[in-house]
Amino acid sequence: MSERTLILFRHAKSDWSGQEPDIDRPLAERGRRQAPRAGLWLAHNIDRIDLAVVSPSNRTRSTWKLAAAEFDSPPPVRTDEGVYAASASQLLGVVRALPDDAATVVLVGHNPGLEDFLSFLIGKRISMPTSAIAVIGLDGSWSNAGPSTGTLRASGRPPAKLPR
Repeated sequence: MSERTLILFRHAKSDWSGQEPDIDRPLAERGRRQAPRAGLWLAHNIDRIDLAVVSPSNRTRSTWKLAAAEFDSPPPVRTDEGVYAASASQLLGVVRALPDDAATVVLVGHNPGLEDFLSFLIGKRISMPTSAIAVIGLDGSWSNAGPSTGTLRASGRPPAKLPR
């Protein structure tokens, strides 16, 4: 397998009104609307996702659950502690450890780590607001991921109106 697709997916808008610890922070109402739109975009634009790697935070797990509900057949999910509040170098370690049989992986995480990691992979800065998606093509195995080794195929927030 010579081509890999890495999808970086920032969690949907979270609710800051409570006093819960950061890892337990829920999605805001806006986030509960954003996440399914992102899932619908992924379902319509990505042929197949082999694995979802999700931060253990409440907001990332909730984002992925709402997004994955838009798939006819959601991919297997792995919760990974290494994605929570991760730096670009920590995310690189997560990606380099991905299984060889997964050609397309979605990584659901947080900023600033996702933006920094995207910049590292493609060699330019791209904004990753809540519910943003970046689709990156990588040549070779996951272990070959490194500085400026990726090609940005798509990025941004899915539009508010999508066909079902």
